[in-house]
Amino acid sequence: MRGEASRIADRVSRDSLAPKLRETRELAWRIGNELFTITNVLDHNIRLERALTDPSRPVADKVAVLNRLIGDQAHEMTMEILTDLVGRRWSRVSDIANAVEDFAVDGMMYYADATDATLQVSIELADLRSALLNLPVVRSDLSDERVPAEARIKLLFALIGEDANLNKVTMRLAEHATCNPRNRRYLSTLHWLINKFSRHMGESMVTVTTAAPLNQGQIDRLIAIYTKKVGRPVHINSTVDPTVIGGMRIEIGDEVTDNTVVAQLEQLQRKVKAGTRP
Repeated sequence: MRGEASRIADRVSRDSLAPKLRETRELAWRIGNELFTITNVLDHNIRLERALTDPSRPVADKVAVLNRLIGDQAHEMTMEILTDLVGRRWSRVSDIANAVEDFAVDGMMYYADATDATLQVSIELADLRSALLNLPVVRSDLSDERVPAEARIKLLFALIGEDANLNKVTMRLAEHATCNPRNRRYLSTLHWLINKFSRHMGESMVTVTTAAPLNQGQIDRLIAIYTKKVGRPVHINSTVDPTVIGGMRIEIGDEVTDNTVVAQLEQLQRKVKAGTRP
């Protein structure tokens, strides 16, 4: 968790610069990519993080470090965001990389907004997360930093398929989670991204997993139930997994309600085992 100083720095910086980043529209794609690159650089250079977050060091010196790092190659908005961040106080040196990553994802969201793809990306991320739920070995390999990044990316493309018609924002976010896991599990990163998109859209993504496709009547009932429950519009992401046999697994935020047949069988098996103990 971030300390109080980092939470304040992150909030104030985002309140100030997020509207300006939004106004870049299609250029937000470039800015987001540049910020992802900087995140990766910071994550792998603790001395640089310390240099940029040292409270005893003049801000002008920190900006000079940024200029040596990226010079005039980056978009001016990228430089403005980084300049603002190095001028703030951070609870931990690594928190500045977290803030840069947040802005990078914002850039991707604003590009998606500008190209009318926000909902599409949110659904595709949820579909990718659902596809990985029953592939524990694959998702572990995707975030295993002992494996070269190139090999992890190759595995990601093999999973998605060359013919997958995914939005480029979805692909970039999935690649970022693979290239730079940042000590997170792959599903955790996808879950974080899905929630950011849901909050950004002002609605919640409800992922419903069933053995057979939902009909429109079922979807409408779920929308009504969860819109009332969370107090804002929801989108139902329906995924099919025959291995659940029957029933529903419903995920909204960190809450998971698993009433599938396979979950009930596993629960019964645990009770039987517990009952047979001496």
